[in-house]
Amino acid sequence: MQINRRHVIASAASFALAGLSTASHASDYPNRPIEVIVPVAAGGGTDLVGRAFAEASKKYLPQQPMIVTNKPGASGAVGMGDLINAKPDGYKIGIIIVELTIIPNLGITKFTASDLRPIARLNVDPGAVTVRADAPWKTVEEFLADAKQRKDPLAVGNAGMGSIWHMAAAALSDKTGIAFNHVPFLGASPAVVALLGGHVDAITVSPGEVAQHVAAGKLRTLAVMADQRVPGMFEKVPTLKERGIDLSVVVWRGLAVPKTTPEDIVALLSDVARKAADDAVFRDALTKANLGWAYADAATFQVAIDKDRAFYKDLVPKLDMKK
Repeated sequence: MQINRRHVIASAASFALAGLSTASHASDYPNRPIEVIVPVAAGGGTDLVGRAFAEASKKYLPQQPMIVTNKPGASGAVGMGDLINAKPDGYKIGIIIVELTIIPNLGITKFTASDLRPIARLNVDPGAVTVRADAPWKTVEEFLADAKQRKDPLAVGNAGMGSIWHMAAAALSDKTGIAFNHVPFLGASPAVVALLGGHVDAITVSPGEVAQHVAAGKLRTLAVMADQRVPGMFEKVPTLKERGIDLSVVVWRGLAVPKTTPEDIVALLSDVARKAADDAVFRDALTKANLGWAYADAATFQVAIDKDRAFYKDLVPKLDMKK
């Protein structure tokens, strides 16, 4: 009995020390730079959201900087997988994207949205059909009519197999019965470059990701995949719904941490996220890039994640995107 008692006492002491260690660790957090994983290539909308957030957070977490690391691949699976497997100490956080609710249904990943803990949603944007300015199509109707009668499908670039912009083009194909040749890239930015170079006929990324090239007269956006028109420079661009195609596809981008991250670190990051998202540095960066500000706290963000998980679990099999 004495041995058992000593064992119990030793175990209790061990747990107590572990608790003190965790509390001590959390109390001086952060004491070194925080890595922010962006799961796509540099230059696109997700990258801009991540970098704008890291910049805005400096005012509210002055002890240490947030350093952005791009880890593209497999429609965000590489970067988000790295985040899931990171040590849950708050020193590796990341931007998660709507693909988190799509790619598990394609067999690309074994992990799901349940394997991460959301902190805050930061942004929401619709997809859009964009072509080169010198393309023969002036309207989305002309584009679709031409695509329908072609023997060889038009090439539509996207941000990777299973990405939201792949989903956007596949859903448009499903709605119209028109086949496209889906061409994957490691993010929206490389897809835009491919369109500028004439390597694809169209892309289905967000308006913000093509805005500077539309403004420069190099690209033309034919339609947006939203319930309402996008304000600002795209306000004259019709929605697909206005053109009789009942389709709305949006991307969200938010902040998340490994699932077992301590509560006090989660609380601190949540407070920083709320303040940074409302800061003029962050808001102005999104406005300048024609990206939609859409802050939501963790609970509201989780509802949106769960809604999309159910939606894409039902939709992906219908699109037969595993081929």
